[in-house]
Amino acid sequence: MSDASVHAQDTGAPSSGGKFGSVDLPKVSVVTATALAVADMIGTGVFTSLGFQVRDIPSGFSLLMLWVVGGLVALCGALSYAELAAAFPRSGGEYNFLSRTFRPAIGFMAGWISATVGFAAPVALAAMAFGQYFAGVFPGAPVLTLGVVLVITVSIVHLMGVRTGSVLQNISTFIKLGLIVGFIAAGFIWGKPQPISFAPSGADLGYLTSAPFAISLVFVLYAYSGWNAATYISSEIKEPEKTLPRALLYGVLIVTALYVALNAVFLYTTPIGELAGQIDVGLIAGRHIFGETGGQIVAGLICLGLISAVSAMTWIGPRVAQAMGEDNPMLAVFAKTSSNGVPVNAIVFQLVVAAALLLTQSFETVLEFIQFALTLCSFLTVLGVIVLRIRRPDLPRPYKAWAYPLTPVFFLGVTGFVLVHLLIERPGQSLASLGLMITGLLLYAVSAKFSAALSKGIA
Repeated sequence: MSDASVHAQDTGAPSSGGKFGSVDLPKVSVVTATALAVADMIGTGVFTSLGFQVRDIPSGFSLLMLWVVGGLVALCGALSYAELAAAFPRSGGEYNFLSRTFRPAIGFMAGWISATVGFAAPVALAAMAFGQYFAGVFPGAPVLTLGVVLVITVSIVHLMGVRTGSVLQNISTFIKLGLIVGFIAAGFIWGKPQPISFAPSGADLGYLTSAPFAISLVFVLYAYSGWNAATYISSEIKEPEKTLPRALLYGVLIVTALYVALNAVFLYTTPIGELAGQIDVGLIAGRHIFGETGGQIVAGLICLGLISAVSAMTWIGPRVAQAMGEDNPMLAVFAKTSSNGVPVNAIVFQLVVAAALLLTQSFETVLEFIQFALTLCSFLTVLGVIVLRIRRPDLPRPYKAWAYPLTPVFFLGVTGFVLVHLLIERPGQSLASLGLMITGLLLYAVSAKFSAALSKGIA
């Protein structure tokens, strides 16, 4: 990355090599940015995790605290990212932040992971899940075909422009939120109450400090992943210094409230014995609330939720490749934008990778081995808040993380535990993830040499 590119980043502007700055784009509002964060977070995780948690944690209070703690971790991460996003309002997420906080090579490494499989694999997983749940509503529907069609359709909508993509994002997210709130209300109104208490008891301290609670927290944090979604499109957001912190905060608070309420409804309406060990807890609870048609209602609800999740990742993922293309001549093809400012080649690239993962059924394997890298990148990004406070105390900060340094330290402590857990429990996948990160560093070295050679040729 050239010195000019780094200077452009420090001023919050795109580098001179990109076309983004020359296009008068419609700006994303705080409502759309919040919807993006909410959509990226709410997938299938909250509808599948509880069955494995109740086997070792039979307390209603402790089970709900899992989701409260997960929300607190996401909130601390969001507050930390908000400080960086306000100081460096440019698209790219971790690529942007780590390039400025540490070195361009570290940012390139994070961008390499995001631009290749970091978003494509979750898109493929969500698309496959969409097909499976759609088949639950309409038996016999072609699961794989539906998944591929969804990815292609959503990509076409986002290729039409930021305004069109915003409309899809807002509509799909608001419908999803309305259905989830309706499901929660129906559960408490018509559900048959179970003998479970959500009040704390003397046994809860033991549950909250137990190994099963810590292990379950890993999966809860995965269900919250996506809280940083809006930082990937900073350049497209209206007044990002003000809007981004609000969108990140609102998104996490909304999702935390929904997650806690949903799990309360599952426990309130369904016997724990029926939930234990089951992955489709949402479907089971739906049948208890709505009868035999309950499963189809929940399946339809999840389908709509997955549409908004695929839309969110289709929007934000290619912006990483676009930002990298603006700074690295070797990747300049991804910086090319259409007349309405859409990174066409970057979107098509992610579409091709996601479709390939779908058709080869390899997305779950990819997700397993990139989890460590994605978590480490978030860890380094939040660590960067502390590093910048020490190294650059005079850096203009339109927004400062609330309760600093407690918020970044809490996030680092919990995610540090997750990283250690992944290394111990999944050493093969974690080492493969580190290998992918090293590949990104090597590619950066090649890119830097290419840029140097190009500069000499021009000179």
